[in-house]
Amino acid sequence: MAEDYYQVLGVDKKASVDEIKKAYRKLALKWHPDKNPNNKSAEEKFKKISEAYAVLSDAEKRQQYDQFGSADQFRQQYSQEDIFRNFDLDEILRSFGFGGVRGGTRTTFRTSRRGGGSGRDDYEDPFAGLFGSMGSDRHRFSNMPQKGQDAEYNLSISLEESVFGAEKKISFQLENRIEDINVKIPAGISSGKKLRLPGKGLSGYNNGPNGDLYLNINVMPHPIFARDGNDLYIEKTIKFSQAALGSTIDVPTLDGSSKRIKIAPGTQNNTKIRMKGFGVPGLKGSSKGDQYVKINVEIPKKLSDRQIKIIQQLADDGF
Repeated sequence: MAEDYYQVLGVDKKASVDEIKKAYRKLALKWHPDKNPNNKSAEEKFKKISEAYAVLSDAEKRQQYDQFGSADQFRQQYSQEDIFRNFDLDEILRSFGFGGVRGGTRTTFRTSRRGGGSGRDDYEDPFAGLFGSMGSDRHRFSNMPQKGQDAEYNLSISLEESVFGAEKKISFQLENRIEDINVKIPAGISSGKKLRLPGKGLSGYNNGPNGDLYLNINVMPHPIFARDGNDLYIEKTIKFSQAALGSTIDVPTLDGSSKRIKIAPGTQNNTKIRMKGFGVPGLKGSSKGDQYVKINVEIPKKLSDRQIKIIQQLADDGF
């Protein structure tokens, strides 16, 4: 089966650059040679994920790769020099908290030539300092402070908490410790959003800083309200006479109060009435949403003899 760079990193083909970087960081921390000394399998794994990241993190290379569909076909057209062109392994590892590996030397593929031949003179192997020949550099690198890995926690909140904000206390096990953390939920947050808690992730190495904790927000369903973006929706059933003649009704709002609204004469079934400004607060400067009332007109299933007579008279008058 042909090798796929997306599968190597464990990401979807529609993954964003940030998702690709996050996946590579996680795998690099796992398969880095200093975490797996004298492990040839780990070395090959690290090279493969670095090759996949070198291609998928570069917009131009990724577009070219997507046209071929597999790593094997891509390698037939592009040499290792092309794949790793301008790929600075030192800089990337430093951004992950590893520190440099070769005393300040930039570990970058700088050539744009394809194939072998004279192009080799411009080619610098970024893995040369990692595998088999690190010597004192390996010892220096393994003793440098390294940031801990990030952690994730799935946090379910009520619709009210998502709209008005809240203070929550969460408790979970991380490594060999139980963490109790107070979390401030910002008003207006929605499902799928993440909250970052700096320094609340896994412990760092060699006195390095802790990783971060990311809270994945999930808003639970509400018994009568539904949310769409920053708007809230609720359904109200009215009588046929109210729809025909007009009326006023009391509509609940999410904060527990109610507001009286007008039903215009001749209101049709499934009409939506807007309650401006009664929706969800906007995050980061976006406008506040509205509340919409969907009107359901009730048609009686049983009528008294008198009601039947009256409706028959209306029907005779063309009503």
